[in-house]
Amino acid sequence: MSATKSPQEDEQFDAQERDDLSKEERLRAYLAQKAADGEVYFKSKFIADEVDLSPKEIGALMVKLKDSATEVEIEKWSYTSATTWRVEPA
Repeated sequence: MSATKSPQEDEQFDAQERDDLSKEERLRAYLAQKAADGEVYFKSKFIADEVDLSPKEIGALMVKLKDSATEVEIEKWSYTSATTWRVEPA
């Protein structure tokens, strides 16, 4: 059995990686726009339709963005039936 990936597997991985990046960029832009005038608080399930992502996808991306976003500061604020996120301009 070979440990190398077929060209088709590489293409699928690349497509998934691009899709994840575009989702992250879309969420990052949305957060920057919403926080432009000051801090905002939200739960993923309430913005899911606006960013065309599932609440689960938003939650996973928020953890990534918390460490990598430079235009906004993200804080896990509280948890009551779902995580509330606090976002403010950097």
